[in-house]
Amino acid sequence: MSFSSMVKNELCRVEKIDRCCLIAELAATLRISGTVKYIGIDEANIKIVTENAAFARRTFSLIKILFNIHPEVTARKSKKLKKHVSYTLIITPSMGSKMVLESINISTKTLLKENCCKRSFLRGAFLASGSISDPEKTYHLEITDKDKKLAHELSILANSFGLNTKIIKRKGTYVIYMKEGENIVDFLNIIGAHTALMSLENVRILKEMRNNVNRLVNCETANLDKTVNASVRQIENIKLIKDKLGFENLPDNLREIAELRLTHKDLNLKELGELLNPALGKSGVNHRLRKIDVISEKIKK
Repeated sequence: MSFSSMVKNELCRVEKIDRCCLIAELAATLRISGTVKYIGIDEANIKIVTENAAFARRTFSLIKILFNIHPEVTARKSKKLKKHVSYTLIITPSMGSKMVLESINISTKTLLKENCCKRSFLRGAFLASGSISDPEKTYHLEITDKDKKLAHELSILANSFGLNTKIIKRKGTYVIYMKEGENIVDFLNIIGAHTALMSLENVRILKEMRNNVNRLVNCETANLDKTVNASVRQIENIKLIKDKLGFENLPDNLREIAELRLTHKDLNLKELGELLNPALGKSGVNHRLRKIDVISEKIKK
């Protein structure tokens, strides 16, 4: 099961919602997934199409609870390779389609006065046309709609909760999307997908830990490379001095560190300093080795 399906299945089990919130959720469903076809004065057929069985059942239940209407339901298997099943819910004038349209008023301005209703509207919008990527791969959540005005209304509504949504046009539809993991977590909390939220948070924590470990490893590797390269250069310079000048012609402090470096090629500056008597700090060892480098350069010239 995809992460999107997991989120939607969880949302379809959300209960204990006030009537106003149920209407707000249904309004989002109708505005995005529904079509209204007028067949006369004040008479219309309402049709809702979805490939998500859980969402079809929830929409059926909302209409039944709110209006005591049992929509006509049909299922049709696609002829495409994946053979998806699409579910169609139809409300006719004789069933009470006029009552449904009047009740929801198809208007976010009149419905969405309370935060609870705003959350429900966003939940309905996500159920109707939302998707979310597998967080193991990337962070991306989007809701698509053909209506430019509704897309902007949804973006403004989501951003009223402090989210950072953006809109792009893609193949004739408008896409409201967010790519920041923190924003997606907040959105899932807003619409009531708390189990999915925890799953996503776990993935985020693991990713952050892996990134931190990688940064530490890269840093340690870089430091090790730097230490090894410096050691190789120092050893080459010390061997040159030994062959051309002789250690006996070096000051005692430089001869001591030169002999230690040849004997202990893999030690870093701090470890070399601890072998001296008396012990010397990292900066002191580095100072002596730099003097050896200067003598080596003079010999080369």
